Amino acid sequence: MKTFRKRKEDVERKWHQIDASDIVLGKLAVRAARVLMGKDSPEFTPGVDTGDFVIVTNAEKVKVTGNKESDKLYRYHTGYVGHMVEQSLGELREKKPEKIIQLAVRRMLPKTKLARGMFKRLKVYGGTEHPHGAQTPQKLTV
Repeated sequence: MKTFRKRKEDVERKWHQIDASDIVLGKLAVRAARVLMGKDSPEFTPGVDTGDFVIVTNAEKVKVTGNKESDKLYRYHTGYVGHMVEQSLGELREKKPEKIIQLAVRRMLPKTKLARGMFKRLKVYGGTEHPHGAQTPQKLTV
């Protein structure tokens, strides 16, 4: 028997949609990351980007457990001396609710060159509307 290896030319990408309302952030991020990596497909091949597209809607309605709304901090540095910026999850939800899901999924993807292409296939929207209706995305349950 020979080992099956998918080539990048043979990859056919599908579109999936996840409704994030009342779903725990971690569970949503794990499901989205697995689909982006292609781990759910039987033709998964390490070293080849075999993942699909993922659309996440209702990003502002994602649920977190415990006191994470006020205690979880997102930090980044602007590049200037002393400019470490901290935002709580609640503040980030008010300004950019899409960023919460994007950061969670990005941190679950592999830290390789393939991850950039995987992350570009993640589309996150704060409301219920998205411009990808022509691709006929399939509903994913989490």
